[in-house]
Amino acid sequence: MWRQCRYSFAAFFVLSLMTAWLGLRLVLFFGFKPHGVPVGDVLKAFLVGSWRDFYVGLLWCLPLFFWFLILTNRAFGRRWHRTLFRLGFFLFWLVQIFLLATEFFFFEEFRSRFNTVAVDYLLYPHEVFINIWDSYPVGKVIIGCAVLSLAWSWLAARLFRGMWSHPVAGRRRAVLLAALVVTLLALAKTIPIKGVRVSQERLVNEVANNGALSFFGAFWTSHLDYAAFYRTMPLDAAYERTRRLLQEPRVKFTEPGQSIRRQVAGDPAKPKLNVVIILEESLGSEFWGSLGRKLPTCTPEMDKLATKEGLLFTNIYASGNRTVRGFEGVLSSFPPLPGDSIVKRDQSDNVESIARVLKRDGYSTVFLYGGRGVFDGMRSYAVRNGWDRFVEQKHFKDPTFTTIWGVCDEDLMARAIEEFRELAKTGQPFLGTLLSVSNHKPFTYPKGRIPEDPDARKREHAVKYSDYALGQFFRAAKKEPFWTNTIFVVIADHGDRVYGSQSIPIHSYEIPWVILGPAVVKSPSRVPYLGCSLDVAPTVLGLMGRPYETMFFGRDLLKNPPEENRVLLHHNRDIGLYSRERMVVLGLRQTVEYYVGDPKAVDLQPLATPTPREEELERDCTAIYQVADDLYIHRRFRIDLK
Repeated sequence: MWRQCRYSFAAFFVLSLMTAWLGLRLVLFFGFKPHGVPVGDVLKAFLVGSWRDFYVGLLWCLPLFFWFLILTNRAFGRRWHRTLFRLGFFLFWLVQIFLLATEFFFFEEFRSRFNTVAVDYLLYPHEVFINIWDSYPVGKVIIGCAVLSLAWSWLAARLFRGMWSHPVAGRRRAVLLAALVVTLLALAKTIPIKGVRVSQERLVNEVANNGALSFFGAFWTSHLDYAAFYRTMPLDAAYERTRRLLQEPRVKFTEPGQSIRRQVAGDPAKPKLNVVIILEESLGSEFWGSLGRKLPTCTPEMDKLATKEGLLFTNIYASGNRTVRGFEGVLSSFPPLPGDSIVKRDQSDNVESIARVLKRDGYSTVFLYGGRGVFDGMRSYAVRNGWDRFVEQKHFKDPTFTTIWGVCDEDLMARAIEEFRELAKTGQPFLGTLLSVSNHKPFTYPKGRIPEDPDARKREHAVKYSDYALGQFFRAAKKEPFWTNTIFVVIADHGDRVYGSQSIPIHSYEIPWVILGPAVVKSPSRVPYLGCSLDVAPTVLGLMGRPYETMFFGRDLLKNPPEENRVLLHHNRDIGLYSRERMVVLGLRQTVEYYVGDPKAVDLQPLATPTPREEELERDCTAIYQVADDLYIHRRFRIDLK
């Protein structure tokens, strides 16, 4: 009888897994269903998804079959083994069902299966697990998971109570294990590591994936060899094209061949203005009334400052959807390579930054962060690449309010005023860099600062609090002597959430960027030019007007032809380039996709057949990322004084 065979139990186990994953897939599809998806794409998503589920189910059977092999028939039926076996499967299902719930919440936040964010977060359990506990009903979820796990364990015990006394010959067990291994190896060729591509709608492709495979793919490719997986061209040709793309008026290359080192002309008699760069966590453009939010604005303070006193850039995109991508883009003007950000890589002491540029001009530098500097390697990146000091959570005595991510924004801003005041007294110009944390789950903040209740834990409320803290900062800064000779930059590290059908959903990457300070802003204005995170440092240095050497990949948006501007982008393992209403996306295994449209007006549409215009953009994209990878790998993205 089939219920007396331990291998029937294994089949039931695989079927149960596939049923659970199918249930999650149905919930994700109907819970986040995009509009206008062809029925054929939906059917393919579920068929391909079931195949991937089946493969993972077989993988999970591998240790089970191995256990069946090494355990004798007599030991298999002993009471101690029955207890251990049932307990093991209860715990397995407790974890598996909890992962299903976790994956739902992850998908709700990132519109993706477990990806590079999940891999990165596992490296920092202190922040992540406590944040999850504060943000979600973890206790209730665990209780529900335990109940479902008990139910499965009870049903399996009832169905297969006769398997304990049913022997299986050792040779047969060995053959079945070998057959499973051979089957897995054969089927592996049908499971692409990059993920699923059954539709032009990114969300459908994510639904079709399997969370375990998605996580494994992200982990496996975190330190990938760029040249082995992405399109390339002869290296000399890549440098030649990249140098042409980086050529600007009043800029001279100082080295021939495989180099992008350049001298930017300027007036050495110009004053050395202080620079303050405020990186705001997840502060997407969709929250700003001055950038077109139709609902009541979440940023009344910054709207007023931007429109009445600042340069407001209205067409800017983040280079990625992680803070470390904001670091490398804003602070190092470096393309977002696939795999880990350069902030997290093992050669993070090998990169150029705006701090290095200004230190060569006699500046002192300080970085202020409300959280722990170990997170994502932020402190390591800063202190090795030009910042003299790194102020972090442990340096804040008696903070007003903290979450697991760090001290609240108002404490960070108040400490920054103190630091800048002391630096200004030395008479030496300074660069101050801030990274905020309040606009992050669990979205809590001190009571009484804004009318909204922090116990509601709403994203829009956290944004409004962050805006409140910025308002407090600028009111305080205006009372300080350094206000008149400082350039202030406020820019988001990345947008709020990822949404959109493209492989790189560029629409959700739109971010605000404001420059303030009477030293450079004589009258308020809106700057409509296309740009990205990489353009911040070159533009700020251009406003200062002093000569400097650079290896930056960004452009001075105020001094170059706007029609030549571009956006460099990253999402999961895809990289891309957007320019002149065209976007090209380079993927693993040397794939390429083309899109057309203006992301501020419409969703970009895929282009099945590229024209010479798109093919030229593809070559530009290939060259830039290939050169960036070559410079980083060979430790040449840095200018060392001789």
